[in-house]
Amino acid sequence: MVTRDWAVLERELREFLPRRSVISKKQELLVYDCDGLTMERKSPPLVVLPETTAEVSRILTCCHKRGISFVARGSGTGLSGGALVEEESLLVVTSRMRKILDVDLANCTITVQPGVINSWVTRAVTGEGFYYAPDPSSQVVCSIGGNVAENSGGVHCVKYGVTSNHVLGIEVVLPDGNIINLGGDLVETSELDLRGVFIGSEGTLGIATSITLRLLRAPEKVAVLLADFQSMEAAGDAVRKVTAAGVVPSGMEIMDNFMINAVNDLFGVDEYPRDAAAVLLIELDGQESEVVSASDQAYELCKASGAREVRCANDQIECARLWKGRKAAFAAVGKISPTYYVQDGVVPRSSLPQVLASISNLSRKYNLPVANVFHAGDGNLHPLILYERDSEYIENRVKDLAADILRLCLQEGGSITGEHGVGSDKRCYLKWMFSDDDLGTMQLVRNAFDPFRCANPGKIFPTPKSCGEFARRKIAINSKDEESQSDLEIF
Repeated sequence: MVTRDWAVLERELREFLPRRSVISKKQELLVYDCDGLTMERKSPPLVVLPETTAEVSRILTCCHKRGISFVARGSGTGLSGGALVEEESLLVVTSRMRKILDVDLANCTITVQPGVINSWVTRAVTGEGFYYAPDPSSQVVCSIGGNVAENSGGVHCVKYGVTSNHVLGIEVVLPDGNIINLGGDLVETSELDLRGVFIGSEGTLGIATSITLRLLRAPEKVAVLLADFQSMEAAGDAVRKVTAAGVVPSGMEIMDNFMINAVNDLFGVDEYPRDAAAVLLIELDGQESEVVSASDQAYELCKASGAREVRCANDQIECARLWKGRKAAFAAVGKISPTYYVQDGVVPRSSLPQVLASISNLSRKYNLPVANVFHAGDGNLHPLILYERDSEYIENRVKDLAADILRLCLQEGGSITGEHGVGSDKRCYLKWMFSDDDLGTMQLVRNAFDPFRCANPGKIFPTPKSCGEFARRKIAINSKDEESQSDLEIF
């Protein structure tokens, strides 16, 4: 008979796991009550920290036998509530699975456990002239397993792609405890791409316990341009001109005036011009002659779009200085406002100027400041909504603004997520983007891996419970504000 007796499960898990690998004390469970999306919190009933594939397999076998659901968690840096334990579930934390299992430089691959930190991969092979391309802004703390779950991108995804372009093979423990291997050691195969299905599935298909990554040779030369503009529209026009000219940057980022001043204040140095409406960072890499030519071309195109000044860094130290502020953007905002909410929408590059102008209008409408920093090369926006918990409905108002930003992205032909995933945060918006047939097909795929819906239950897909409550909340709030409800429909 199926039981959800947590005391029984704990005793069973302690029979084969080390004492330190099972956490049940309430005060210790508080550490795991949310991921990077701190607006929603709920402590799990029980946490386990396995160190091997065999341990993960036995853990999930116990859960399957007792009908207990589970949630996988890496470093806990996700920003969509993907690692939040909403329903009573076992939390399986992979942060102790931090071994580099194999380095094969002859075939440009490295195999790691899921808890290995993103930046550690490059650190392990940089002395041999290699690196790992996907680089989320949180790369010094986020784990490879979490990157696989969310299909994370980063600064360099405009040229080199996101996580799915760099994962060759994955060892996966299925929800029933069985172990399978998806993909292999080759970039392309003639088989059904179940590896691609698993990447970005946000923990709803199983737990990755070993991941084989593709390494790249370090480029001969890297250059970074910093252009400042008197309007966001001009910066967006520069992005359009550079890409239309056939220049392929390895990275292309924009920060608005609010963010410029935030990072300058954080470091106490005016690295970026404080009076600029926007700064555009362009990184170029490759053979030296190629980079020199592309830098000259990008310089002229930025000036043609109205750039006041264009600085060019050609050595490693100066390039790192120009990138330092962008890498610390979220931390800089955190110093100004301890509570902020970041979204993750995508728009076509050609729509950037008008979308950013619309976000500014929405900011004024909701009376909430919005700081903008984003991957301009692929149109991946990261608006940060700043707020203080000073009223009963402030968090609801923040979410309403974020929802309007995502609706705006869809109206421009974009997406509700570029790299942060759907999780619990954006599941109620999924029907804005996909038809019932689309969602039904996704559920069939999920059922093939997890017929009992034990893996990360309630995430990604809208449900009557989660989204019905959300819809009623919006109606109540907007009725109070005497606003129309006609444009607030969720389904």
